[in-house]
Amino acid sequence: MSAESPAAPGQFAHRRQQFRAWRGTRPFWAGLFVMISGFPIMYFPYAHIKLGGLTVAMATTAGAGSLIIGVLLVVLGITLWFQKHVRTFAGVAAIMLGLVSLPVSNFGGFIVGFLFALFGGAMAVSWAPGVPLAEEPARQDTTGEGGAPEATDYDTTLLRPVNPVGEPNDLSGTSPVNGANGRHSAG
Repeated sequence: MSAESPAAPGQFAHRRQQFRAWRGTRPFWAGLFVMISGFPIMYFPYAHIKLGGLTVAMATTAGAGSLIIGVLLVVLGITLWFQKHVRTFAGVAAIMLGLVSLPVSNFGGFIVGFLFALFGGAMAVSWAPGVPLAEEPARQDTTGEGGAPEATDYDTTLLRPVNPVGEPNDLSGTSPVNGANGRHSAG
């Protein structure tokens, strides 16, 4: 292979493009944030942290509640990836579960899980599917003599009025010309 030969798109580049197209049609980052939020909420109530020779048990009486909240958040994150039409429900549910995790699960997984749930839920609620791109109309040939582009505005040196003659300058609809007599219609 020489330096001048173009690189053929490989399998990795093709799969990356497919993943990018799939990711662009759904609230991917919202689902990822919601999924990530479930792990610290599930983990910390059952964690035993060793500090030197001292074992600190993080277990609380609401360990089962923390586990349920964490599992639900992970399931909501996966749901956001594969069922994008339930994004509003899943986003509101993630925000609510994040709020419930504050008193139940060691301050929501030491605030980390709570914040991920809050941001992920907000992103899910605010996500909207994109509008498919419309095909552009065929461009017309605008070349003049000798292949140079033809000018579209022949009069560029003179200042023209903002409004053509005969059009009203008032856009609010309160002009006496409209019969509104300068009054607004608010009351």
